[in-house]
Amino acid sequence: MSENDEGAVTERSSWFIIFSLLVSTFFSGFGGGVVFPIFPALGTILGISPFLVGVILSANRFSRLICSAPAGAIVDRFGARTPYVLGLGIQAIATFGYIVALYVPLPEAWFLGSRIVLGAASALTFATSYTIAANVSVGDSRGMKMGLIRGGSILGFPTGLLVGGVVSDLIGMSAAFFVAAVFAVIATGLAYWTIPETHVEDGTSRSVKPWDIDTSIPTLTLGLVNFGIWFAYMGVLFASLVLFLEATGIGALGFDAQGSSGIFMALTVLSAAVSMLIGGKTSDTWDSRVPVMLVFLSLLTVGFVLLPWAESARQLAPVCVVIGTGMGGTLGPYMALLADLTPEERMGRASGTTNVFSDIGGGLGPIIALPLIESIGFVPVYTVSAGFPLFAGVALVVGLYVSTGKLFPKTGGTDSTVEAAD
Repeated sequence: MSENDEGAVTERSSWFIIFSLLVSTFFSGFGGGVVFPIFPALGTILGISPFLVGVILSANRFSRLICSAPAGAIVDRFGARTPYVLGLGIQAIATFGYIVALYVPLPEAWFLGSRIVLGAASALTFATSYTIAANVSVGDSRGMKMGLIRGGSILGFPTGLLVGGVVSDLIGMSAAFFVAAVFAVIATGLAYWTIPETHVEDGTSRSVKPWDIDTSIPTLTLGLVNFGIWFAYMGVLFASLVLFLEATGIGALGFDAQGSSGIFMALTVLSAAVSMLIGGKTSDTWDSRVPVMLVFLSLLTVGFVLLPWAESARQLAPVCVVIGTGMGGTLGPYMALLADLTPEERMGRASGTTNVFSDIGGGLGPIIALPLIESIGFVPVYTVSAGFPLFAGVALVVGLYVSTGKLFPKTGGTDSTVEAAD
């Protein structure tokens, strides 16, 4: 897309495209949120080990780990619209698989298979949504627009957490899974009718191999940041919070651990959605996005340090807000910084590559954390998890200094800077 084309898109339709992405990613994120209040309790319901529960929770991460880089290359070659719609549709089918799993022999195998398919499909939607947003954004509003897109799935997620916990508690798991599947179908239809192609010229494709990945230093650096954030937040907190509530007896609004975990996780994600917009918009106005990210990474660390010492809902609620604020405030400028430092023709691969790192972190978290919590308790596991955002901050500063020669590269980096670093 040329500068003139980009200007035309920005003036005439960029906000419509951003809004369409926002709504469809909201509906898609809803389905992802439903499972977390339910899945950690599968051990009791199905009589399986905590390790296998962790594998089921992480299966989508590991399948997306394999598919994210090829998905990004496919986007750079063929465009973003078709993979985006296709990914949403496959996610809807996979969500219906959860319902099937409740009524067939070997339900754990069905849950595992559905999570694997869901992960492969979400690789397409993540790589495409960020690429489309980057294509229609410019430097002085990029942080806010990228924050809005990330916030779409984030806002859908707490809705799913709340509905998943409350509906499963009041009606049953199958009802909660059915609602999630319906939302995924709505997201697919909305994307099909409203999202145009923005990444390749009509009737053309780029010479990019499906197995190509982006190995530039800025992309790998931001990938490490992604790893640190998602290991702690999604991999540890979301996989274990329902167990923490059971162990401490903390509840909210009269619900048991499943319903209460949905409420507290929703609180983290709602605060993340707000701070994502604040962080993205703030990074648009500052000379560099990096200091904004470091401030919010520090908040994420503080939240995990305080987390295991919460003894009541009144103490846990503000801790959840701090954790969500730290996570969301980092991710808004994070995606904008990736777009700043990546040439447009490599944006799909860069998005896919950084998603690989988040999937490694989010996938390893439950497998490592759940057995460790069972053996040594919550305090050491949550305390060690507090170090991962610190690792992300160090990786950010060091990697960008190696790449650009500056500790705080300016907002709206140029392609030449990145090319010089390759």
